[in-house]
Amino acid sequence: MIESGVPYCSTCGEPVGFVSGAEEKEVFVACHGCGYPLCKACLEDEIRDGRTSCLRCDEPYRHVLDKVHEDPDDVGETAPIEDHTSMHQGNRFHARSTSSFSAVGSEILSESGNPVWKDRVQSWKEKKKSTKKAPKKAEKAEIPVEQQQFDEKELTDTWEPLSRVIPISKNKLTPYRAIIILRLIILGLFFHYRITNPVDSAYGLWLTSIICEIWFAFSWVLDQFPKWCPINREAYIDRLAARYERDGDGSALAAVDFFVSTVDPLKEPPLITANTVLSILSVDYPVDKVSCYVSDDGAAMLTFEALAETAEFATKWVPFCKKFSIEPRAPEFYFSQKIDYLKDKVQPSFVKERRAMKRDYEEYKVRINALVAKAQKTPEEGWIMQDGTPWPGNNTRDHPGMIQVFLGQTGSHDIDGNELPRLVYVSREKRPGYPHHKKAGAMNALVRVSAILTNAPFILNLDCDHYVNNSKAVREGMCFLMDPDVGKDVCYVQFPQRFDGIDKSDRYANRNIVFFDVNMKGLDGIQGPVYVGTGCMFNRQALYGYGPPSLPALPKSSFCSWCCGCCCCCSGPKEEKKSENEIYRESRREDLNAAIFNLHEISNYDEYERSMLISKMSFEKTFGLSSVFIESTLMDNGGVPESANPSTLIKEAIHVISCGYEEKTEWGKEIGWIYGSVTEDILSGFKMHCRGWRSIYCMPTRPAFKGSAPINLSDRLHQVLRWALGSVEIFLSRHCPLWYGYGGGRLKWLQRLAYINTIVYPFTSLPLIAYCSLPAICLLTGKFIIPTLSNIASVYFLGLFLSIIVTSVLELRWSGIGIEDWWRNEQFWVIGGVSAHLFAVFQGILKMIAGLDTNFTVTAKAADDGEFGELYVFKWTTVLIPPTTILVLNLVGVVAGFSDALNSGYEAWGPLFGKVFFSMWVIMHLYPFLKGLMGRQNRTPTIVILWSVLLASVFSLLWVKIDPFISNTEGQESKGCLDFDC
Repeated sequence: MIESGVPYCSTCGEPVGFVSGAEEKEVFVACHGCGYPLCKACLEDEIRDGRTSCLRCDEPYRHVLDKVHEDPDDVGETAPIEDHTSMHQGNRFHARSTSSFSAVGSEILSESGNPVWKDRVQSWKEKKKSTKKAPKKAEKAEIPVEQQQFDEKELTDTWEPLSRVIPISKNKLTPYRAIIILRLIILGLFFHYRITNPVDSAYGLWLTSIICEIWFAFSWVLDQFPKWCPINREAYIDRLAARYERDGDGSALAAVDFFVSTVDPLKEPPLITANTVLSILSVDYPVDKVSCYVSDDGAAMLTFEALAETAEFATKWVPFCKKFSIEPRAPEFYFSQKIDYLKDKVQPSFVKERRAMKRDYEEYKVRINALVAKAQKTPEEGWIMQDGTPWPGNNTRDHPGMIQVFLGQTGSHDIDGNELPRLVYVSREKRPGYPHHKKAGAMNALVRVSAILTNAPFILNLDCDHYVNNSKAVREGMCFLMDPDVGKDVCYVQFPQRFDGIDKSDRYANRNIVFFDVNMKGLDGIQGPVYVGTGCMFNRQALYGYGPPSLPALPKSSFCSWCCGCCCCCSGPKEEKKSENEIYRESRREDLNAAIFNLHEISNYDEYERSMLISKMSFEKTFGLSSVFIESTLMDNGGVPESANPSTLIKEAIHVISCGYEEKTEWGKEIGWIYGSVTEDILSGFKMHCRGWRSIYCMPTRPAFKGSAPINLSDRLHQVLRWALGSVEIFLSRHCPLWYGYGGGRLKWLQRLAYINTIVYPFTSLPLIAYCSLPAICLLTGKFIIPTLSNIASVYFLGLFLSIIVTSVLELRWSGIGIEDWWRNEQFWVIGGVSAHLFAVFQGILKMIAGLDTNFTVTAKAADDGEFGELYVFKWTTVLIPPTTILVLNLVGVVAGFSDALNSGYEAWGPLFGKVFFSMWVIMHLYPFLKGLMGRQNRTPTIVILWSVLLASVFSLLWVKIDPFISNTEGQESKGCLDFDC
């Protein structure tokens, strides 16, 4: 402020002046909401340009219009200004209100979809430039530096994008691409030599090796080229807050519904699930925009009671986390950190409150563990609730739907009196004879329940053992989903999976670093990462089968014909710019390459046409018999429909989770999580990409979510077996990327290669088994798959070997992962390929063709005490037989090879080194598997010893049988022979 107390106009720099006609000098105020300094002349310019709202707070200029313009005609054709109170109340919408207001609705966006503030900022910049030519008097009247810096920073943060793409440096990416092309050329030359130079003395072995090598090259192409254009991304949380969370105004951030799924509380400890729920309830996000839905697909009273205890403990834990900015906000993992908890905590009361909170948490754990101990033995009469009534879920396969809202109703506040996020327990109905579709069915039930109760426009799903490690992760995701330019075509934002409790060497590649830090970055540069089942934020409209807004809109004249069941757009007059085939290609609505409905098209009609359209298109046949749910699907910005009666919402929510609700609908076929595979995540994401959506890969500096992974060998292989089985099921279904989704042309080719790779990789186990057995067979028979090498052949082999190494080194260079992570991934690729992937192929074929569902049981033994004791647990399973056989076979082959060389003389040592090197390559890749069999301190289980001795004896006797140097039993004199074929 200047000395006279009159502020300067933020646009032209002149004093704003006083109100004319006032008895006392009253400073002119354009906006009564925030006091934004604007003079009369600049206000007139604003109104002439059609801008009747304040640049800073977006409130309409009121009362001053009559004083500035005595003649209303001078104002121009502007929209009537609404009452300030009603506008202010509208901005305070949250997901639980019964209004259809959206946080990213018409108050923020203009009719064209572009932000209103963007036009205003541009006009403000132009006027700032024009002030440089103002008279000297105006030049002297300068804006205070503090105010000018604040306004410019606020406008800059609001105008700038919420995220940006960080491309990989050309110095790293160009050599990487060049070596890929070079390796492709070398592969062509290598196969030309291999095919044109057969080994006549070992034609069968040579042919087998050629087939295996061709398949490996094909697999490499599928895996390599989707990583052609990797990118990094950066999100700006501060800009998100500046745009949607202005001081003195309600938060305009979009609401989020969190989904947590669990089945068996005895296998998935309730304490772990409770920690996940507590981390969700305490996220750094407006509490009225957060709702947590827990799906209990086992209908366990233990889970229900544990959630009741968790809701009570949350009243203490949530305010503690937000008061002291605790990270992570899962109490079990926060209190187990071996760090200085006093670091960066300057509040004097922190130490005292932390100790009190830790005591409260220990008491809470005692109560949860008591519930678990009680649940170990089920009473004969079944479980009884506290009110004396039987628990409805005593029969886990035959029970009604159950919903309990623990938090979020009136009076749900923490110990400080602040509101808490909503917490809802959901257990869908199950009856004999109805398919339930496991996790995919449970997730679809949560989609419908949440649409009835809160209908947040975005959904974030987590496994019960994945807690929120970064409280600002939701905001990072919103930087992409709520960006008007970036988020309009984004179906989901995928976060990488990070894990706790894994040994430092990561013996079995549990962290999957190569996949999450290399492959997913590559996909992000194409059409987006694949959906990996957890840690993913969805656009709810994408789950409903709607297409992205970029889909071509139907002309209004085609309404009648479309309502009558026409599958394609009515062709309008031909345009000169596009061919007829191109127009037809863009507007096709066949199969799932196009959306079931285009929400952008539906919104163009009035209420009468809209109601006719809903009726004619038979929404009920698609979404089911729930008018409340159907109406919620048309609200692309979320919110509970106005027509919904709050008193009947729970009853309606029970209805949509009934076991027969999905009958004769498109649930699991075209909308929601897709059925037909145990890896419903890959299939669901694939169908969204086929509709034209794209996804985003978000990697915050602090990992967004962390979970637990099976670290012992047997459990890890069974996890890989389940993933591979799901891929085989997709391969044998109509959704196979080899033939599905070509009509619409919306799935990019490199993205299709990535999806093809995700469903064919289990079949690599067949050539891998054969290729890992070849070294032992060559050593036992004395033959080899490669003829005598010439100089040119040596160059081909050396070039191929070097290109493989250089490609890996350059990949490590741009991705930033370590050599140890890469090597562990290579090792487990072989281990999983010769074990779990092989069983998945046969199990998938038997299941899809013969209808047989095999089960490879796991027998657990006690774990050793100490850190990472679970790592040394040995659980015998049939999946371990193939790699054990290959390992023993190669060890026997090496012994046989050296024995043969000793008997044959000096000439045999040269070929021996090539064969032994080949065999040692197999043994080195299977070394972690060998360590897993040995256990801690070489205490090998008896069953492994028996299998090893048996297999070693069989192959040793086989070698003796075919050894040509054994004496002839018919009395002929034995003599040495340097040639195997002599």
